[in-house]
Amino acid sequence: MKAVIENVTKKFGKVVAVNNVSLKIESGEFVVLLGPSGCGKTTLLRMIAGLEKLDSGDIYLDNRKVTDLEPKDRNVGMVFQNLALFPHMTVFDNIAFPLKIRGIAEGEIRKKVREVAEILKVSHLLDREPNELSGGEAQRVALGRTLVRNPSIFLLDEPLANVDALLRVYMRKEFQRLHHAIKGTFIYVTHDQVEAMSLGNKIAVMQNGSVAQFGSPAEVFNHPVNTFVGGFIGYPPMNMLEGTLAQEGKNWVIDFGGFTYPLTKRLGEYLNERASYKIVMGIRSEDVILFRERNPDTVEVKVDTFEHLGSDLYAELSTKNITVISRLKPYEKITVGEKVWIQFREGGIHFFDKKSGTRLLNVKEFD
Repeated sequence: MKAVIENVTKKFGKVVAVNNVSLKIESGEFVVLLGPSGCGKTTLLRMIAGLEKLDSGDIYLDNRKVTDLEPKDRNVGMVFQNLALFPHMTVFDNIAFPLKIRGIAEGEIRKKVREVAEILKVSHLLDREPNELSGGEAQRVALGRTLVRNPSIFLLDEPLANVDALLRVYMRKEFQRLHHAIKGTFIYVTHDQVEAMSLGNKIAVMQNGSVAQFGSPAEVFNHPVNTFVGGFIGYPPMNMLEGTLAQEGKNWVIDFGGFTYPLTKRLGEYLNERASYKIVMGIRSEDVILFRERNPDTVEVKVDTFEHLGSDLYAELSTKNITVISRLKPYEKITVGEKVWIQFREGGIHFFDKKSGTRLLNVKEFD
């Protein structure tokens, strides 16, 4: 099912929860609504489901206007953060419940429940009750209760928020497998950018009730439209260094206070025409290169802290005026308080306007 959201707004009193949002979700896509608490992602999902009334705008599902339709008339299936399985019912009866209340024949119910149980690999659990299930099994049963209705679109509101880290990894794979198996349209809400990057064909990054950027995981990671998206997507967040654009003779530099970053004359003029007085240089940790000795165009820094995550080592490095995080090889030897030097990989540098937060360009795109 294709979903089209046109200029949708929702207010709660004076608070604008969703502000003039428009999205086009193609049939079969897995779209993630990503953002921090209070950005409007759950409210938007609930409006698609029909659980919240719109103040303005329209919603279309498969070219049918559903703005004023009740949830039961939209043919959507919703999975909430709270799984809410019926504790006194078996797994079979929990999955079958939506069919029973519709008056479906008993033979058809058994057939559909077993088909769904096979897809979700819970056939061996049908006689158990919810208190006999693991967290992952309970999550799959909740999905089965939605799937058995054969909805045209699946709406998932932070379904993994209450499970532990290992189970989240497992369930992400389960969601991928399910999406591939049924080829349905999924809209998934989360504040976890790792979930978003691993699950979504498209990600809508939400900020203050609006969609800041809508694109593939690669697009929002490699080409963030503003400092918010650049700082929200990726772990660790993109380093954001605030400096002043200045001219030194015929050349241009960005002055970070204590060191300057040189620009070509053409690049400096380009930024000067499009940016306010302050420039933000965005650079990811993998593009901050560490040296043990001073080299041309390197900056001296001190090691403040480091974080060893097994396959990666992240070091927080600082001068008097800036702090950056560099991703190092896991076998790198490093000591807190140590003096080292860094250089920025030119192709990884993004420039943003400080005043608006808007991305101006990536250096490798400038020729």
